[in-house]
This record gives sequence, C-alpha cells and structure tokens, in this order.
Amino acid sequence: MTTVIERTDVLVIGSGFGGAIPAYHLAAGGAKVTVLERGPELSAQDFAHDLRMGGYTRAVDLVQGDGITVVAGNCVGGSSVVYFAASLRAPGFVFERRGGLGRRLWPAALTRDSLDPWYDRVEEAIPVARQSWDDVPYPGGLFAAACDRAGRSCNPVPLAVDLATCTNCNWMLNGCRFDAKRSMLLNYLPAATAAGAEVRPLHEVQTIAPAVTPGYRYRVAYSVLDGTDYRVPAGAGLIEAKIVVVAAGAMATPVILRRSAALLGSMPRAVGRHFSGNGDRVSIADVDETKVRDLLGLERAPGVPYEGFPVGKPIGSMSYDRLDADAPEFSRFSLQQIYFPGITNVLAQATDDPATSWFGPEKKALRARWRSWLSVLAMTEDDNEGVFGPPPPTGAAVRLASSLSLSTLRYRPNANTLRGWAEADREARAVLEKDGLARVRPWSGFAGSVSAHPLSSCRVGDDPATSALDDRNELRGHPGLFVTDASAVPTSLCVNPSLTVAALAERACPSIVERAAEAGVDVRYGAPSPDGGTAARNAALRTLQGSGR
Repeated sequence: MTTVIERTDVLVIGSGFGGAIPAYHLAAGGAKVTVLERGPELSAQDFAHDLRMGGYTRAVDLVQGDGITVVAGNCVGGSSVVYFAASLRAPGFVFERRGGLGRRLWPAALTRDSLDPWYDRVEEAIPVARQSWDDVPYPGGLFAAACDRAGRSCNPVPLAVDLATCTNCNWMLNGCRFDAKRSMLLNYLPAATAAGAEVRPLHEVQTIAPAVTPGYRYRVAYSVLDGTDYRVPAGAGLIEAKIVVVAAGAMATPVILRRSAALLGSMPRAVGRHFSGNGDRVSIADVDETKVRDLLGLERAPGVPYEGFPVGKPIGSMSYDRLDADAPEFSRFSLQQIYFPGITNVLAQATDDPATSWFGPEKKALRARWRSWLSVLAMTEDDNEGVFGPPPPTGAAVRLASSLSLSTLRYRPNANTLRGWAEADREARAVLEKDGLARVRPWSGFAGSVSAHPLSSCRVGDDPATSALDDRNELRGHPGLFVTDASAVPTSLCVNPSLTVAALAERACPSIVERAAEAGVDVRYGAPSPDGGTAARNAALRTLQGSGR
C-alpha cells in the first residue's frame, strides 16, 4: 500500500511556548502551518479539581531518568497548560555564565539587553500581571514575613494570570478551568488557528528525514496515538515541509533528532547533552503554628495562625537577595514560595536517618501536619550534567503508563551543582529555622533530583563543539531545521524559565521567516501581538532594523 505524503510550508512539532509562538508568526505572515502535538486537546471544562487517574494524568507527564525525575506537560499548549505561571526575566549575569567549561556559554549576540525587546513581545501577548501583596496567597505572606524577620527582602511574583478572574483554587497543575491562567490556549494558539494554522493533537513525531518532493526539505514521520492510552498507536503518516520547527520539549526534542540522525546525517555532538534541570531544589518547611503566632504575629483565621499550605495560587512571593552578579558562579540562586499538590508528599524527608526518612511513624506524623507546611523552590546555577542515552524505538521515552515514562537521560550532579544546592539549603534554613519557626527538609531520595524546568538538551551557542544550534536557533548542518523550545536555553536561569523560553522563541521567528522565504514560501514577519497590540512589535522591528536583519 502506498503511503500518502502530505505537504505543508512549515511543520511545527509541539505546541507549548516554543511551538505556539512560531506557529502564530509563520501563519500570520502567510505560510501554511501544520502543528503536530503528542498530547490531547483539552479545554477549561476538562480540567477537574482532583488528582484521579485519567484526569491530570492526561496532561502531565512524569518522566523518570537515571538520577532525575522530570515533570512536563503533554497536551495542546504543552507545559503552559500545567505550569504555575511565574513569569520572570532572567538576571543579566545569567547570560555571561561560563559554567564548568570556563568560557561564555550563551552566544555573544544574546544578552539580557538584546533579549529585552523579545521579553516585551511576550509580556504584551500573554500578558503578565504584577501581583500586589493583596493578591499574594497566605503561604506567600508567611514566607515574606519569615524573610523580613531574618533580614531578607521578599517580593510578589509576576504571574501570567488574569488576577481579576483567578479564584485562588490552587489547582494550576490541572490546567485552569476558569481560563484565568494565560496559557498558550488563550493567546498564541487561537491566533495561529485563526490565521490558518492546523493543530493536530495526539500526533507523536518519530523521525525527520530528507523530503522526496522537489522544493521541500524535510519529511516527518509520525504516529497517531489512542486518546485513552498513549501507548497504543492508532495510525501513522508522513508530512513534508520546507521548514521544520522542533519544539517537543527538552525531554523529547533531542530524542527525535538523535533518532533521525541515521536519515538526516550526523547531528551536532551537543544534541542530547548538557541537560539542565534549571538547578531546581525543593525544600519542605514543617512550620510550628505556635511560632507563627508568637514570632510573626500572623493569624489566618481566629485561633489559626497558619494551616494555609494549600490556600491560594501555587506561587506568591520570592526572595531575590542571592541573585548577586558579583558573587561567584554556582553560589547564586532565588528562593520562591511554591505549592505542590498532595501527591508529592512522599518526597518530603521525615528525619535525617535514612532508615526512617521515607516510611514509618515519623513520616505519618509529618504528613498529618501537611496544612502547616511551607515549600520553597530554589533555582540555582547547575552545571548542565545531563546526558541522554540512545533513543528508544519510538517516542521520547518508554511509556510505562499514560503519564509515566522511562527516559534514557542520566543525571549526576557534580561538585559545582552540589555547591549551589548546599548554598540554597543553608539560606532556606537561615530564613525558616530562625528561632525554631520551622524545620526544613529538602526533597531527595529514591527519585533523585526532581525538576519541572528541563532545559539545555539542544542548546544555542557560538561554539559548535558545545552547542547544537547557532545563535538564530537553527540546527548546525541542517538548514531550515530550527529548535525553539526549552532545550535551546543554554544554562539554568536562577528563575522560572517560561518567559525566557518564550522570548527566545519570539527572537527566532524573524530568522525562521527569512529561511521560509528563501525556500519559496510567501511569508513575511511583522504580525502584531495575538490580541492586536503593536507597541512591542514595533519596538522589535526597530531592533531588527538596527541589527541589519
């Protein structure tokens, strides 16, 4: 039987921040755009407020590697649907990082100043809201009070949330049934489809190969997945494109590219290397309710000082005190108040004794005080130690269940990364254990490191030996093949990465448009923001003109 080969101008693999943004700009510019998304298509009515299997597991992937567990999105809209919406620009010193290699890791053309116009584009499109202290949930206020008492500063966190619509339900991991969280479902993706882009859910890309049709560059093979069990194939197909944008996420993009090497020719050595978990380090503080009253003078309700761990939005406040550009690398980090649902309770250590840390009476007693917890996320400077092994026969990882996969990623934190984690642990204890306010216990143990911010597995850079992409996000040696997701980010960022991932995708779009035009696509760059805003667009155009692009 002959397989029908479809054709499109631009094929985008993935529909999160890295995929939705180029899909919009290319479609709005006149190109025929097709988006293949591995996960299902969900909307507000599908986001239930429970943790039943078959609910959140439809959209969230738990990927187990060797030494690390990664949480990622798996649906139309990608991780933007399940993230906690903290939207921060990376500190300027991040772009000058040298890491264990001892030389600048970001391309010379990429600095905080040069990325600011593209941050502006994203903030105008989403947009990002600035919380006041009246918007910050009670746990964020408790963390701020503890910081103040310990002589540290603390500030509300900017969020991609419509604060007027948000009900503070604290179910962001399950999407947003009130459409208050400004995921890609509410801006770039609907604007892309309105401009003619086609989004196909449950389409998992397997390989990229040379096209067989004159005028087309790449042929992409995909599987269609069953909507109730992603392990079951329901079909397959081929589609050719003049331009391919890979935005399958830092856990999938390098796997697709490595599997495609036998068809496309050699891949840059950096594909699947230099993975970063954004230096994520989570600690649980078991808070003493009496000390909350006596030391901080707080009361959430009459006679109840705190017991507010699950109250409000997942992220409220943050201390930036340790983001000092003059401090040595691997000693800089931020501390952020964050909420994780009850399913993660097992990760909290009950004691310092390995024999009683995970099970037994101490663990049961700790979990019984769950409402008096406060969790803190440190985002540190790790050293990009992760390396992917050979790709599995299909998919990005071996899927054991609908939301559980086994990856070939191996992660062993080195002395530099461990130093950063230790510094963050000391600071968390200095703030939260002062005068017995709380007892701090870092997440660790059987799961190894845990990250919700996978980065850098196919990173941009100037050095071909250590970066897979050039400074315009094009894969070295493969013209017209771009990578625009979190895998392109060269290093950990010390803050939540979503806004930087989106800004880098925005920045790559003019280059993708340029390549598409060279390939004969009738397309131009310059669309306004999805809601029609033009201020940030006009500033970005001036930036391009000033650079000669």
